[in-house]
Amino acid sequence: MGRSCGRAAVAWLAVLLLAACGSSGPTAPRGAPAPSTTLPVPAAGAAASPVPATTALPDPRLAEAGEARQAVIVTAPGYGATTATLTAYERVPAGWRRAFGPWPAHVGARGIAPPGEKREGDGRTPSGVYGFDFFFGVAADPGVKFPYRRVTGRSIVWDDDPASPLYNTWVDLDRQRAGRDPEPMYNPPAYDHGAVIAYNTARTPPLGSAIFLHVSTGGPTAGCVSLPEGQLVDLLRWLDPDRSPRIVLGVAG
Repeated sequence: MGRSCGRAAVAWLAVLLLAACGSSGPTAPRGAPAPSTTLPVPAAGAAASPVPATTALPDPRLAEAGEARQAVIVTAPGYGATTATLTAYERVPAGWRRAFGPWPAHVGARGIAPPGEKREGDGRTPSGVYGFDFFFGVAADPGVKFPYRRVTGRSIVWDDDPASPLYNTWVDLDRQRAGRDPEPMYNPPAYDHGAVIAYNTARTPPLGSAIFLHVSTGGPTAGCVSLPEGQLVDLLRWLDPDRSPRIVLGVAG
């Protein structure tokens, strides 16, 4: 990934998706469920298939979430943009319903990489659809459903050396030896709370490492996705491993 995923740079105005989300009224308060826009869900056991372009999904990119019952959609206006819009949806009996957002978010300092082009240290957020591994933080567990690892001190790092046998893993230097120049995880406020996005789980060098959803520091990241702390904590508490959540990263269109 490179150095600190949460360093400051550029602010922007959020791209509001109210029309696409089926609401013409005021945006719901932070943390409150938003008005629903639904699409009938296929019967249990039915084979997944692409949603036709004419189908009125709340967000057409929900089709990429497959069988997930929670989906976090992160959409930048183009590959070079360092800002994006994040909206979370949940699958209910009648279809998809918006749960949070749309919220402005930050992505990599060099934007989102086109599919398959993310590389270690390039400052870009990967495109694609991913699950979540575990959550973590310098601060205490805020009450999440995923396993939560506390960053207990400066010995906790993330190995981002493609030549290391521990590439793209959490490492405690008191017990293990990381590769060259690992990423410090004791990094408040950016890593006060975070979620490990399950990118490059095969740990293939040099496709990139340490891709997180974490606290915003006001500017673009080194390849992660960031939100203001209050919004992030609400989202982390909502995400449920039993609902197979997915994060969909990409650009408009």
